Amino acid sequence: MKEEILDNKRHSHTFDQDRKRPGEFRTLIVIAITASMMVVEIAAGIAFGSMALLADGLHMGSHAVALGISAFAYIYARRHAYNERYSFGTGKVNTLGGYTGAILLAVFAAMMAFESIVRLINPIEIAFNQAIFVAILGLIVNGASVFILDVGHNHDHNHHGHDHHDHNLKSAYLHVLADALTSLLAIFALLVGKYLGAIWMDPIMGIVGAILVARWSIGLLKSTSAILLDEQASEQTRSKIRKAIEADADNHIVDLHLWTIGPGINAAIVSIVSRNPQKPDHYKRMISERTNLHHLSIEVHTYEE
Repeated sequence: MKEEILDNKRHSHTFDQDRKRPGEFRTLIVIAITASMMVVEIAAGIAFGSMALLADGLHMGSHAVALGISAFAYIYARRHAYNERYSFGTGKVNTLGGYTGAILLAVFAAMMAFESIVRLINPIEIAFNQAIFVAILGLIVNGASVFILDVGHNHDHNHHGHDHHDHNLKSAYLHVLADALTSLLAIFALLVGKYLGAIWMDPIMGIVGAILVARWSIGLLKSTSAILLDEQASEQTRSKIRKAIEADADNHIVDLHLWTIGPGINAAIVSIVSRNPQKPDHYKRMISERTNLHHLSIEVHTYEE
């Protein structure tokens, strides 16, 4: 009987990380598409002398590696979901994948900017017609990849703050979006160069693309690092917890920790002082009525005058 009670009280820490996420299969498809297009664009960029096209191809190749990291993060998190070494499951592997992807985005932006500056100083002849054709093909492929990942429809819609994203999927999405952007800029630069003779526009667009990619990288670094460093989750959710407990004048929260442990997965530790203390399950029910927490620990103390 005692063992049965203990089994009912034991709490699983997998938090559904053992399930295959929609982003995993989509990411694998995009990796195959991106790697194929990479070969075409790099070869065309070298053959036709387009820096914008070559940068796009190298950028796409680097993103194939970054997308590979995202795929690895999905698979690792799923296969190690039951590993007891991870106190709160493998949810943060997803965020770590997104953080790594954000760093790679920053590296790629720096490479784009450097190569574009070099080509601005030392311009070369461009075979515009061939380069434009390949750039348009790249844009079509990148656009298809953006559609496949479709990050806007893969959020956990709990709206408790910035921590509800699948950061691994967001990282993959930003990588293919950056590819689409560089393809678009390459087309614009090549058209201007062909019809207006402004060859310098090609490396300039490479620099513009690098700046935009760097901005995306910084945004993703901020959101993922906040989770990796166990930053307090949204004030809105913390306020709901306080209101749930302190609606009874006898109860006061003296310590509250609320943080994210995975995509859309929040955990909390709450210390309560009460004149009329109840069992922890009583307070858990009060909090659960207002919030969606996957892991909640309650500590209760008796208030002494």
